[in-house]
Amino acid sequence: MKRIISIVVLLVGVSLMASAQISPKAFGLRLGGDGAINGAELSYQKKMSDANRVEFDLGAALSSNHSRIVALGMYHWHWNIQDGFNWFVGPGVGVGIYSYDDASGYFNIGLGGQIGVEYNLNTHDIPLMFSLDARPMWDFLGSNAGFGWGAALGIRYTW
Repeated sequence: MKRIISIVVLLVGVSLMASAQISPKAFGLRLGGDGAINGAELSYQKKMSDANRVEFDLGAALSSNHSRIVALGMYHWHWNIQDGFNWFVGPGVGVGIYSYDDASGYFNIGLGGQIGVEYNLNTHDIPLMFSLDARPMWDFLGSNAGFGWGAALGIRYTW
């Protein structure tokens, strides 16, 4: 019973730390990948409330024997650490067209999440935000179905 009370107190405390540090809108790039294949994504974020936002990404990645085009949607819970330095976590879904080792391409659906930190320079009247995040995903279709993850650096203009 003490554990349940402790968890409830912790969750309430964390939710109270959330503040209006989310920019109403942000648009930019996520640069990164999973080591085997790296690329870029156009990224758009929209504030839903003082503690929540959605992110939509459209990306492409190429390497000598891999390629992909993906569209992803993420929902973030967002907490302020200190003066524009924030962390976020949330679930998401992705769809894409993949090709591995010169095999014919295939369609894929993935479920997963995203966790990261960001520094929003709006607190200094500069409309930029930088983020570093990890995105674990479980792919359901194709010859490489299963768990995978990637990391990325985000650079976004905010307004």
